[in-house]
Amino acid sequence: LIVSVLCIAVGIMLAIQGVATLRQFGQELFTIDLVAQAATREFAPLIVGILVAGRSGSAITARIGTMHESQEIDALRVIGINPVRHLGAPVLAGMLIAVPLLTMLGDFMCIIGSGVFVSLELGIGMDFYLDRTIEVLTMNDLRQGIIKSYVFACIISLVGVSNGFQVGSGAEGVGQSTTRSVVLSISFIVVADMVFTYFLNIGEFI
Repeated sequence: LIVSVLCIAVGIMLAIQGVATLRQFGQELFTIDLVAQAATREFAPLIVGILVAGRSGSAITARIGTMHESQEIDALRVIGINPVRHLGAPVLAGMLIAVPLLTMLGDFMCIIGSGVFVSLELGIGMDFYLDRTIEVLTMNDLRQGIIKSYVFACIISLVGVSNGFQVGSGAEGVGQSTTRSVVLSISFIVVADMVFTYFLNIGEFI
């Protein structure tokens, strides 16, 4: 629900900016192209990554940190279970499934939000908007967003789990590690997004 609402809002904001800017050149219809590519390549995976980092990444760190404080991690080691593999592998697997699916939902909601605004503002039908979007989008646009979502899933999992195992003593240590996990996850996601955007589009600059 949160992903849907925020992605609709972002789609509307992109449409507002697109129409306002392109109207100066009499090319308002190209807002459809702009939103379709910007949403699938950048905004949907980035929004989903940040939301998941804030919600699930912090929960992962808090859960593992609490287990560390209650000596459950030590108990796993005593009975011969690798705690990193036992606790980290399910987290990574879940993220690799959930984040790309949420990204695809975000793509759709961004486009729907933009479509509602553009249809009302420019007086075109929603069917025309969707037909134009399908015509403009390529597999490369969708692939870029999905690739980024897998990278973001790995970042959230690794940062969340590692900070959980590095928790300090007491409830204060759990809180500090949780905060650090969210900040690091979002920072790494933004930097990774920039790097992957460049390398995934490097052919357009050569």
